[in-house]
Amino acid sequence: MSVVGITETVQYLTFKLSDEVFALDVAKVREILEITTITKIPQTPEFMRGVINLRGSVVPVIDMRLKFGMSATEQTVNTCIIVVEVTLEGETTVLGALADSVQEVVEMEPEQIEPAPHIGTRLNTTFIKGMGKHEGEFVMILDIDKVFSEEEMAAVQAAGITE
Repeated sequence: MSVVGITETVQYLTFKLSDEVFALDVAKVREILEITTITKIPQTPEFMRGVINLRGSVVPVIDMRLKFGMSATEQTVNTCIIVVEVTLEGETTVLGALADSVQEVVEMEPEQIEPAPHIGTRLNTTFIKGMGKHEGEFVMILDIDKVFSEEEMAAVQAAGITE
């Protein structure tokens, strides 16, 4: 059984958070950066690590591990920032997603992707597009547009506003 809405082969960027492999549609990825200085912004959600200067633009950086209830990302030689475009209510916001490491770009056929598991009504899994299978392992395919709530995106957008 394939996932509704995934009807063609799509390229995904895979990355690791702890020991788990996640994937994003490459169409949402702008670029991948080495870890750089992140300026902390007061009174922002804990998962928001701060902002970076990307060629003169202020880009908010989100710690994906904190967002998903894991421990904070430790900075290593492989730690990177995946710059993505998130669309919420018709508005596109550029933000950086802090990841332990980037793996590779993989193509997945619709039949390689199963629907996200439904784990009761208390856990929100709408941000998981599906569970892909790659080289014998499960890969959680994220719908980056649904990872953040409207309130969280408002806080992120406010942090990214420049003078």
